[in-house]
Amino acid sequence: MSQAILQVRDLRVEYETASGPAHAVEFVSFDLHPGEFLAIVGESGCGKSTLLFSIAQLLTYPASTVGGQVLFEGRDLSSMGAEELRQLRWRDISVVMQSAMNALNPTISIGAQLADTCRAHTDWDDRKIAERSAEVLAMVSIDAAHLNSFPFQLSGGMRQRAMIAMALILNPKLVIMDEPTSALDVVAQRSLMRQVEDLRRELGFAVLFVTHDMSVVSHFSDRLAVMYAGEIVELGKTRDVFDRPRHPYANGLMDAFPSLVGEPRELVGIAGNPPSLVNPPVGCLFAARCPHATERCHTTRPELLPVDGHLVRCHLVASGEL
Repeated sequence: MSQAILQVRDLRVEYETASGPAHAVEFVSFDLHPGEFLAIVGESGCGKSTLLFSIAQLLTYPASTVGGQVLFEGRDLSSMGAEELRQLRWRDISVVMQSAMNALNPTISIGAQLADTCRAHTDWDDRKIAERSAEVLAMVSIDAAHLNSFPFQLSGGMRQRAMIAMALILNPKLVIMDEPTSALDVVAQRSLMRQVEDLRRELGFAVLFVTHDMSVVSHFSDRLAVMYAGEIVELGKTRDVFDRPRHPYANGLMDAFPSLVGEPRELVGIAGNPPSLVNPPVGCLFAARCPHATERCHTTRPELLPVDGHLVRCHLVASGEL
């Protein structure tokens, strides 16, 4: 395996609240390799987007990174100044936001926004910028005529593809995507994901992709991380996690996910609610909702340990009881 392009080590993020700090991300660690597609899934509020914003150094008050490291090609992003980060973003690391309509400036044409990105990070002349802008729009199946269009003149799917074009215009090594398909219908989701996959294979960039929709990443990601209450509870090859989830929460997600193949089966929800992130329980954060929980689960926080090729945060799985 090649040297990791992104290394996240024991990352911790807190939100300041009137009741005390909310532990939104707790001791998250993983590596991402060049050209790899790593998906992060979990229910709403589990810390997925907060994790991405911390990695990209885009957190704002009341959120703050309180521990851990984020290394990009061996360089600690958390120790960089604003100007160093500005130079790194878009050229080496780009971000595709969740809502393209909010991320794109509605008063400026698509072409002008692409040009702004180029001028901020390159010394290209107007002709080079126009050629590159048309080229990246073509990559995402948008005609160059739309360089003169404003965001409100494009459909939701086209706006998301325009955001991806903007993210790729300087050939970054890492593209971070925060639920880019959440506002799209299933047909547009599939089309967008196929384009992302084709571009990744063609250009070789790595993808860190956050979503709450299991179906979006089931056929496109290389590895899958399952988050719950700010922690990664399972991490492994996507197909392995889908076929044989080990953590009870990951297994619950799969039971709640309808399959298009095989015998029809009843979908089962996960009972209960996530724990308080301000006053989390001392033991496993999933214990109160887990049908297999023992006394140890309620008193001791489990570690993320290797089990059958996966990393799993569960006492019972680690001991072979489950």
